[in-house]
Amino acid sequence: QVQLVESGGGLVQAGGSLRLSCAASGRAFSRYAVGWFRQAPGKEREFVAAIGRDSTNHADDVKGRFTVSRDNAKNTVYLQMNSPKPEDTAVYYCAAGSRGVVRDPTDYDYWGQGTQVTVSS
Repeated sequence: QVQLVESGGGLVQAGGSLRLSCAASGRAFSRYAVGWFRQAPGKEREFVAAIGRDSTNHADDVKGRFTVSRDNAKNTVYLQMNSPKPEDTAVYYCAAGSRGVVRDPTDYDYWGQGTQVTVSS
């Protein structure tokens, strides 16, 4: 079992920066891939980025702006959000799974409760 808790969300101006954290408890966290997803009101949950043991995957619309990283010693995965846009406004979730840095949310087994990110123009 893995428990995930997101933090770091809030209100940020477009062009600013924000770092989200995903703290994990449970055994062998370093063996899991961790993905970030987001869901805006009225929209489906969508993939943002994922990180495995030695690979990352970023959605096209965040490449060059968002960066996923992890610190296994702290059991934490981060999403650095630079130059966010109003359309990045959503609830952001982290999820853990054992199928690699995949983009389908159904391939992830454990989910956090989400953290709201609001980007003002």
